Amino acid sequence: MCSQMLSVMVERVMAKTTARTTPAQFIRQVRQEMSRVVWPSRKEVGFSTLSVFVMVIIMSLFFLLVDQIISYGVGLIIGG
Repeated sequence: MCSQMLSVMVERVMAKTTARTTPAQFIRQVRQEMSRVVWPSRKEVGFSTLSVFVMVIIMSLFFLLVDQIISYGVGLIIGG
């Protein structure tokens, strides 16, 4: 029973993937999808960009600190 269900599912997927789309249909579908996109405002983009830069700086400082601590610990163990 399980193998029958699996074979039916595979047939359905294959049927969907083998259907051809004409270039005109593709362009219509792209335009339709693009009309659904909600683009962020300039203010939202600026805030997101600033947030990314701040997080990069914070994480860089964090990993610098961790690296220094590990280097110091390894130096103590090795005796160098």
